[in-house]
Amino acid sequence: MNAKQRALRNRTREQRTTRRALKATATGIPQTARTHLVAAGINDATAKRYAGAFSRGMDADALATTTLKLKGRTRKTVTIKLYAATTFAARLTVYRPKDLTAAALFEQAAHSLAA
Repeated sequence: MNAKQRALRNRTREQRTTRRALKATATGIPQTARTHLVAAGINDATAKRYAGAFSRGMDADALATTTLKLKGRTRKTVTIKLYAATTFAARLTVYRPKDLTAAALFEQAAHSLAA
C-alpha cells in the first residue's frame, strides 16, 4: 500500500467516525465522552487519548455496560459513563489539557459548540 492509499484510508476512517458520532449525539441520548469529543470536532485519536481525563471527576448522567474483547476468547464486561449534551458542554468550557496543541483543539471545540 502506498502513501496515497494509506492517506485515503485514514481520511475515510476519520470521516466515518465523525459522521457516526454526529448521528449518535443528534439523537439526544447520553453518549460517551469520546463520542461527544469526536462530534465536537476533535479527531478520534486525540478524543480517545483525552476521554478518560476529560470525564474524570464528572458525575455521569447514565451508566451502561459493554463487553471488551481481551486476548484469545476472553471477554470482560465493563461499566461506561454516559453524558448528556448539556453536561458535556459545561465540562468542555473549562477543561484544557496541559499539551498546548490539544488545549488549542479543545478551546476551538468549545467555541464551535457554544456558537
